[in-house]
Amino acid sequence: MNLLKETAKSALTAYRTVTSRLRLLPNFIIIGSARSGTTSLYNYLIQHPGIAPALHKEVHFFDYNYQRGFSWYRGQFPALPHMYYIQTIRRQIIITGEASPYYLFHPYVPQRVAQFLPEIKLIALLRNPIERAFSHYCWEVDWRNEHLSFEDALEQEEERMQGVIQTLAYGKSFPHLHFSYISRGQYAEQLERWFVCFPREQILIIKSEDMYNNPAAIFTQTLDFLHISSSTIEVGNFKPEFKPYNGQKSSLHKKMLPATRQLLAERFQPDNERLYTLLGRDFGWK
Repeated sequence: MNLLKETAKSALTAYRTVTSRLRLLPNFIIIGSARSGTTSLYNYLIQHPGIAPALHKEVHFFDYNYQRGFSWYRGQFPALPHMYYIQTIRRQIIITGEASPYYLFHPYVPQRVAQFLPEIKLIALLRNPIERAFSHYCWEVDWRNEHLSFEDALEQEEERMQGVIQTLAYGKSFPHLHFSYISRGQYAEQLERWFVCFPREQILIIKSEDMYNNPAAIFTQTLDFLHISSSTIEVGNFKPEFKPYNGQKSSLHKKMLPATRQLLAERFQPDNERLYTLLGRDFGWK
């Protein structure tokens, strides 16, 4: 049975790659950050009749599937005949996109995206880096990738991350992907790499807490950014309380120590101030 599934999967991949020129190019990418609501926002967006989903929400082409080639990437999106039908019969503009939250953090991705998709619209969700780090840690514990305490993992992060950048050009780096609790919260450094490759008007920056508090407003803001009408979907259906699509069990019983929170607040303060200056906006993270 597994052999049949793998054979069918390989055949489908080959078919999609061969027909890549008959498929849409993505109009938008949600680039991150991880554990900041990217899955929820993506699921909100693909409920819109004018937004078709990718084969998978997280395609991860520009980070660790890059060696597969751009034809493979384009094969992950809907076929052009489908778009033609929708646009001519239903008179509805169709766009598509993906959400790979590792893109924001990966140092090679901005240049790769700019090479193939210079006009792409980019969306970044930024969560309080303290909460993001702890959520990331709980996620890794759930998946049995992390066996240290949160405090020990934070203390050992720098040592774990030594020498990983050089390996990223050739594929995955386990520590960079899984143990980057503090590093991924240094948003200014990451965004600066993207701003070198893309004009700022192509990048929508969303404070995650704003989406948690008012998902309907952020949904409408994102549709406006994508030049998709919000009148064709009932945004009022979104309840005022945020319901995460990609939660985790461990966060229900794990609590961060007050001393650890204070330590992280002091650690992230310079990075946050750098971010506020870069964006001209104070996120008010404590």
